[in-house]
Amino acid sequence: MTLAVRYTSARTLDTAPAVDVPPGPGEVELAPAYVGICGTDLHIFHGDMDARVAAPAVLGHEMSGRIVRVGAGVEGWAPGDAVTVMPLRWDDTCPACRAGHQHVCQHLDFIGIDSPGAMQQRWTVPAATLIRLPGSLPLDRAALVEPTAVAVHDVGRARVVAGEKVVVVGGGPVGILIALVARAAGAEVRVVELSAHRRLLAGELGLTTWDPAADDIGALVAAWTQDAGADVAFEVSGAAGGVDTAVDVLGVRGRLCLVAIHPRPREVNLHRFFWRELTLVGARLYDRSDFENAVALVADGTIPADRLISKVVPLTQAPAAFEALEGGGDVMKILVDCTDTLEGATA
Repeated sequence: MTLAVRYTSARTLDTAPAVDVPPGPGEVELAPAYVGICGTDLHIFHGDMDARVAAPAVLGHEMSGRIVRVGAGVEGWAPGDAVTVMPLRWDDTCPACRAGHQHVCQHLDFIGIDSPGAMQQRWTVPAATLIRLPGSLPLDRAALVEPTAVAVHDVGRARVVAGEKVVVVGGGPVGILIALVARAAGAEVRVVELSAHRRLLAGELGLTTWDPAADDIGALVAAWTQDAGADVAFEVSGAAGGVDTAVDVLGVRGRLCLVAIHPRPREVNLHRFFWRELTLVGARLYDRSDFENAVALVADGTIPADRLISKVVPLTQAPAAFEALEGGGDVMKILVDCTDTLEGATA
């Protein structure tokens, strides 16, 4: 018997026996080791994505693990290989795919949302989704490759270059990762975050933070940039106030990269866009090169993944971990240890 964490209805998860699906042609069976809980998983948990998620649904897409079995026709992979998964399956026929934008396929299967995810003890996926991990990289840290790939893609979409001044609005896991990736690209970075706990962690990582509840962000930006304004802002908070801040900090021809998922329309100061000739870009998901760059950044310590892991819980305690994350501010990243087994579970 193997186990899986399943979403069954709003605010309800269970841990139940899972069907072991043998790998078919072009597929591999994995033994997930660690799976991170992300903001999208929390949206599902709250019932906000019921129109898309068919319950009971196995969640999870930030993962690391090892290959157990390979299906017919799979070359270059063998049992025991350490891997993560780029959880995207596209159709290769829609206009987006034909234009070379497979990661935003118009019929995209985001594995872990639209189809079963990694929060289980055995998981069968297409071999084409595998990303190789170096043997020296601990698997718990490797579970942060997927959110790091998000950050790599975001920084690339914003075209951040060395010497630019960057403001990250929202210091949660993805916000901190964006700040670290932008800093690695040579940018000067400031993080705007309400949570004292998250500001403390960011400071320990060498990042300068501002508290929007106590600081005059506009005055700080003016002093920092000699009244020029920031070159790039990332909106990662998902809040209306975060949108306002991200727009207001930008200088002439600044770029706003929208990262957060906003569940409802927001008012935006379009006059500011007109007056300063601002640019707005969306950033969603990643491609293979983003993942490969993320592996390198985590493996060489540019991304101190161990510092971002707040807690590791066994698979059977995953439902309680979702509730713990709802408080947000005092927790950064919780990993689910899928190697935890009940008596009788398969090895």
